[in-house]
Amino acid sequence: MNLKETYACQHCGAEAEITLEGFEKVEDVIKREKKLPCKSCGKEIPWTEREDLKAIRVAMEAEKEAYQVYSKAAKQTKNPKGKDMFQQLSEFEMNHYQRLKELFQSLQEKGEWILYSGTSFKKKSIPIKMEKPKGQEQLTDMDALKMAIREEKKAQAYYRSMAELTKDPRGKDMYKHLSAEEALHEKVLNDQYYSLHNTGVWSWGD
Repeated sequence: MNLKETYACQHCGAEAEITLEGFEKVEDVIKREKKLPCKSCGKEIPWTEREDLKAIRVAMEAEKEAYQVYSKAAKQTKNPKGKDMFQQLSEFEMNHYQRLKELFQSLQEKGEWILYSGTSFKKKSIPIKMEKPKGQEQLTDMDALKMAIREEKKAQAYYRSMAELTKDPRGKDMYKHLSAEEALHEKVLNDQYYSLHNTGVWSWGD
């Protein structure tokens, strides 16, 4: 899915895209002291509530897509540990989507940011002795993990850049929370990928 919104330069009218990858590298946003120069005329584009709303829409679509990807992966894997991990990740992303939707409505209707206290994994041990997955099954699980890791990296960078660009303290705090949670997802996925790669078994829930 092509997740993007456009914003226009108030000086020359040139349009640029807000995508899940962000406007550019996060380091560049920080280096420029949170200013967005127009790539056509070079003048600064102010970051306003309108841009906040567009950025939130991009994030909402990304979270909805992540929910669908994890739900599909949970159905496809035959391993109970893999099913539980992907299911919890899908619930995590749906919660992100719901909170972003609430934020969007609050900004539209009242111009107010909401507080976000964060989401946690459910501590769950799965004491099932499983045989190592074989052949195509293992490759499919590892492919799903690789794709998910790549998307989590993009989501982290996007939320970090939004935390730098957004002016409201509650907005900054929410985006920082979201970025940290996507980083946690990446770590969980990496751990499972290397466990499958090195030992052939899932370590989730151990």
